[in-house]
Amino acid sequence: MILVVGANGMLGRDLIALLGDRGHGIDIADIDITSPESVFKVISDLKPEAVINCAAFTDVDGCESDFEKAMAVNGEGVAYLAMACRDLGALLVQVSTDYIFDGGKGTPYIEDDAPCPLSVYGESKLAGEMNAAFSPDYLIVRTQWLYGLYGKNFVETMLRMGAEKDELTVVDDQIGSPTWTVDLARAIIALIDSGCRGIYHAANSEYCSWNGFAKAIFEESGLSVAVKPMTTTELNRPARRPLYSTLECSKLTADTGFHPPPWRDALREYLKLRTSNLS
Repeated sequence: MILVVGANGMLGRDLIALLGDRGHGIDIADIDITSPESVFKVISDLKPEAVINCAAFTDVDGCESDFEKAMAVNGEGVAYLAMACRDLGALLVQVSTDYIFDGGKGTPYIEDDAPCPLSVYGESKLAGEMNAAFSPDYLIVRTQWLYGLYGKNFVETMLRMGAEKDELTVVDDQIGSPTWTVDLARAIIALIDSGCRGIYHAANSEYCSWNGFAKAIFEESGLSVAVKPMTTTELNRPARRPLYSTLECSKLTADTGFHPPPWRDALREYLKLRTSNLS
């Protein structure tokens, strides 16, 4: 059995759907990953073969003003899961982020590149990666710019705002790969089934700016919305973001045979599924 922690979130729900009878989901009502007692009891009772940790404090700006919570959830909680998995002999799969990098490399990041987080969120997720190694059997999957059917995300924000306004201003100097949670879930399952261990990058292929992503969302949805550019400096958010944090995913493909589709193709499929779910 593969246990999905954080099963009610965007990625967790897609994982449970794809895992079928192999998967078992729990969320905050069932486990408190910041409590070692809670973690050890749940893991020892359920005895999973693998644990996929999708639980996280993902409010990037919120982390900046709540260092303790960010570290407790994204860092220490992973340590408790890792130790419980170690005691059981289970695989721990930790989902991580491109925000562990500073975005200054200028080319896509590979798994061996040195981390240099710019924000508390990035620091806390890097701590989670380091703590995952408390389990000798671990898999770290870094991803970025997630969207899906079951949570707040950039696509839904743009569609909502685009229905209200005919012009929006969106950052155009941050570059990455928008990633559909369904494709990330497929990548994670492929890594598990292929017996992969260590660190892997998994994101939809090709890349764009947030501005380009917004334009594509409106084009694919048939909405006429003008999207003007702005800089990250002009946006002036509390947490610093990496400007170029695309992830090189060739190791994923080489070791599993799974090639994440281009981000625009994934967006198109997501919007079709979204429309069918709403109708």
